[in-house]
Amino acid sequence: MLKDLRRKFVIIIMSLVSIVLLSVLGGSFVSTWQTQHAIMNDALERGIEGELTDLPRIAINADKNAGMPERPRGGNILVLAVDLDESGVVIATNKAPFYIDPTTFTDVLETALQSDKDTDWDEYLHLAWRRAQRTDVAWRVVIADTSAIDLSLQDLVVKDLIIILLAFVALLLISIGLSTWVLKPVAQAWEQQRRFVADASHELKTPLAVIIANAEILAKDPGIPQESMRWVQSTTDEATHMKNLVEELLELARTDESSSGATGVMQKVDVDFSSMVESAALEFDAIAFERGTSIDETVAEGVHVQGDPEWLERLCKILIDNACKYTKGSTPVTVDLSCESHRCTLKVTNFGNVIDAEDLPHIFDRFYRTDKARSRDEKTGGFGLGLAIAKGIATSHGGDIIATSSAEHGTTFCVTLPATRMQDGE
Repeated sequence: MLKDLRRKFVIIIMSLVSIVLLSVLGGSFVSTWQTQHAIMNDALERGIEGELTDLPRIAINADKNAGMPERPRGGNILVLAVDLDESGVVIATNKAPFYIDPTTFTDVLETALQSDKDTDWDEYLHLAWRRAQRTDVAWRVVIADTSAIDLSLQDLVVKDLIIILLAFVALLLISIGLSTWVLKPVAQAWEQQRRFVADASHELKTPLAVIIANAEILAKDPGIPQESMRWVQSTTDEATHMKNLVEELLELARTDESSSGATGVMQKVDVDFSSMVESAALEFDAIAFERGTSIDETVAEGVHVQGDPEWLERLCKILIDNACKYTKGSTPVTVDLSCESHRCTLKVTNFGNVIDAEDLPHIFDRFYRTDKARSRDEKTGGFGLGLAIAKGIATSHGGDIIATSSAEHGTTFCVTLPATRMQDGE
C-alpha cells in the first residue's frame, strides 16, 4: 500500500510541475517565435514599400527632441528586393550584402510568381519571400535571409529540452525524497497497525483454543441438560468463527510484512504451479458438485514459479472457493492457466451475480462487502478478507490480481505472476 501511495504521490507531483514547466517554456517559445516572425514580416514589408536605393538599411531614426535613438522593427534583417516586369524578367535589384545561389534565386522567384500566396517561409532554405504589385513595376519580390532567426529558434528548442531534462531528473529526485518524508508518519502508523493486528491475533489464539476445548468437553458432559446444550454449541460455533477470523488476520499480517520487503516471511523455492492449480481444482471438484456446479480446467503444463508453496496454494484455493460460492445454477466454474513471455496468468471465472462497476475497485479491500457479491450468510460465510489475502499473496510474489465482471463474460479474477519456466529446459 505504501509503495502505491509513494508512486502516486511522485506521479502527481511530477505531473503538476511538468505541466507548469512545459507551459512556461512553451509559452516562452511561442512568444519568441511570434516576435521573430513579426520582425521578419516587418522586414519584408519594408522591402515591399521602400525604394531600392534605401535597401538594405540598418537605419536609426533619431528624434531631435529625444535622447534615445529608435531602431525600426525589421531594420536589422537583410532583404533582397527584386523588381520584375509583366513577363517575369528582372528589371532591378537592390544591393543586398548577402549571397544567394543563382539556382535558388531563380527557384524562389518562380515559386513567388506562381504561388497562390503572397508570402511564404522556407525553413529548409532559410529564406522568406513576399510579393506585391506596385504602380511603378509589375511585381516586386522581396527575399529575406532567415538563417539567424531559424538558428536562434533551434538553439532555443535545444536549450528548452536540456532544461526540461535536467528539471525532470531533479524533480524526480526531489519528489522521491519528499514522498518519503511526507509518508513517514503514514508508514509508522501502518507498521504499528500491522504489528497490533499480528500481536493481537497471536494473543487471541491461545484463549480461543481453550474456549473451544472447554466447550467441546461440556458438549460431551451428560450432566448438562439438553435445553442448555444449545448454549454450549453456540459458544463452540462463535469461538470457532473467531478462531478462523484470527487465522485470516494473521495471514493478512504476514502478507503485509512480506509486501513491505521483510525477509524470512516468505519462502522462495521453485513451485510447479501447473500441478498446484490442478490439485486445487480437483480438491474443490466435490464441493462444486455439492453446490450443483462443476469445475472446467484448462491448465498449461510445466508452468513453474518462484515463491512460497503454502501461500500460492492458498491463493488458488481462495479464488476457486470464491468462484464456487457465488456461481449460479449449473453454470460451470472455469479455471485457466496459461504462460507467455515469462508471465503466467491464472483466470478463475464464475457466472454468478454481476459485481457493480463501483464495487469492483474495492473488492480487494479488507472487510469490504457488497449486497450482491460479498454478503456473509450461512451459505457463503467469510469475513471479507479472502480476496484481500489473495491480493497480498499475489503482490508479495511480484504479481498482481484484477477482477472483471459482466453478464456476458461472468466474473473473472485474473492473477499474473512471474514464471521461471514454461517447460523443462525453457
